[in-house]
Amino acid sequence: MARILIVDDEEKLRMILSIMLEAAGHRVSEAASGEAAVALLGEEAVDLVVSDIRMEGMSGFELLTTIRERELGCPVIFVTAFANLESAVEALRLGAADYLVKPFAEPEVLLAVERALGVRRLMAENIRLKKEALGAGGGPLIFASAVMSAVHELAIKVAASQATVLLTGESGTGKEVVARLIHQASSRCHERFVAVNCAAMAPTLLEAELFGHEKGAFTGADKARPGKFEFAGGGTLFLDEIGELPIEAQAKLLRAIQEKSVQRVGGHQEIPVGCRIVCATNRDLARLCGEGRFREDLFYRLAVFPIHLPPLRERKQDVALLARHCLEKIGGVKVEGEILTPAAQRLLQEYAWPGNVRELFNMVERAMILKGGVVLPLTSDDFPQVGRQPGTVVDSEPFRLPATGIDYEKMQRSIVRQALDLTAGNQSSAARLLNLSRQRFRTLLGLLEEPPVAVPDSGFSVRVQRIVVRRQKPED
Repeated sequence: MARILIVDDEEKLRMILSIMLEAAGHRVSEAASGEAAVALLGEEAVDLVVSDIRMEGMSGFELLTTIRERELGCPVIFVTAFANLESAVEALRLGAADYLVKPFAEPEVLLAVERALGVRRLMAENIRLKKEALGAGGGPLIFASAVMSAVHELAIKVAASQATVLLTGESGTGKEVVARLIHQASSRCHERFVAVNCAAMAPTLLEAELFGHEKGAFTGADKARPGKFEFAGGGTLFLDEIGELPIEAQAKLLRAIQEKSVQRVGGHQEIPVGCRIVCATNRDLARLCGEGRFREDLFYRLAVFPIHLPPLRERKQDVALLARHCLEKIGGVKVEGEILTPAAQRLLQEYAWPGNVRELFNMVERAMILKGGVVLPLTSDDFPQVGRQPGTVVDSEPFRLPATGIDYEKMQRSIVRQALDLTAGNQSSAARLLNLSRQRFRTLLGLLEEPPVAVPDSGFSVRVQRIVVRRQKPED
């Protein structure tokens, strides 16, 4: 059974073709113009398009060109009453799967459809290979660490099955990249990969987005629309931030997974779906279950095969490789030679990376923008935000009082400088760090230009770990 779109401005012809194709077991959609067909193709997965050539507005040739430019992977059969050698040659030049002349016989149409569906599988495979070669769809999985090697091995193993996968890990660790890897390594690779961010949708619209809606189901629903489950077809449906799914929608999701069918909002018909589910979250779903904010039965249904992605701070061997991949992605060419100086590599490997791989990519891209292009290698000076993080803890250092005594004003100047370093030069933040008013901090700031004043020797040793100026009340 295939999903076929009939495009023709003659209603009678659309009806005849629909009857033929539905009798053969196919699911049929209709569009009265090329523009309507393009809009429908953006919302619904289609295996084949049967289109007229001469139509008001967008012609069949223009429709075919649009389908090829967007790499939708569905072949086009032309049906026309104005047959001539010129139009037939043009149709084949543009890549049409077949060319039928009205009036046509039913066996002729069905044979052309079967041939075109075979072409579709080849087209989808070519598009997939092209995207893999260009690193599209989230990019390849880049790693050298043992922990990510284990993740890669698990992803390849589960790809060969039909099991539901739950990807866990902090934000920015590359969960969607792993989800795409599972899809591309599976038998569903020639089908669609549909990603849905559950946290980015309004709760009132989420059900309609996932399961679709019928015409008149709610205000603004002027026509029936399939949901993401139907749009994914036999491919992979990636539900990102699944922990943000409202409790009301969780019951429908559970039923869709169990029954392999969905019911559109406002509808009563059960629509079979065959997509594979891959979910991702940065939250503790087990804890949410204990708090009553996530259905326990849904959790066990999703966590058939859990894979945890480690944060970047636990895979520091991958930092240089990821930075190289980012540079190549920005420049669009392969980067040769060293990309980081030893000091820069050490700096990045010692950083905690709270934003994980996403933060690394942003940081490398910012460095390249400031340098005005690919000028390698990158040095530690190209990553000033790594060395100046607000709230960084300064290691304690032993301090011995000199025989001539302590220079308190020199110590104050040192504290002011440290506060400015810790806050990247922000005076207001530095004042708050020292528990001082802005006016008092400016007074101390003036000491940076004044000569030191010595004080008598006290004759003992101390370990200075933290110096904080405290007051009973702030000064004006």
